[in-house]
Amino acid sequence: MALLTECLFFIGVRECSAFQEVIYQRAMAIEMEDAELKFSREHEMPIYYKRQQIGTRRVDFLVEDVVSLEIKAVTLLEDVHLAQAKNYLEAYDLEVGLLINFGAKSLQQKRLINKKFKQANQGNPEIKNRQADESNINGII
Repeated sequence: MALLTECLFFIGVRECSAFQEVIYQRAMAIEMEDAELKFSREHEMPIYYKRQQIGTRRVDFLVEDVVSLEIKAVTLLEDVHLAQAKNYLEAYDLEVGLLINFGAKSLQQKRLINKKFKQANQGNPEIKNRQADESNINGII
């Protein structure tokens, strides 16, 4: 089982669906530390328009510099949650992300792919150096 999915499984088994989002974020941080995954919590990235920084966005976790992880604790995932998670992928130039919901009756997990990733980043050496190959991503998720 991939490391990140294993971390999610342990939290889902041990916890119930009555906690606030921050509780699951803290539990996830502990699980990822135990799994020796490199991650950044509340990872803030600049947003640019015409090469000028116009703001920042903050994803719950950036895992191994290549996977965004957004955690929710709601009874039902809605389109707005999916749009937010997809927005992080595009804004951060990431290929893959996870949207996780601990608030439903059972753990909900959505794997997201940034379809604009390859076209948007061709020829950009900074992004190319950060890209993960599929085998690395599969080892994480």
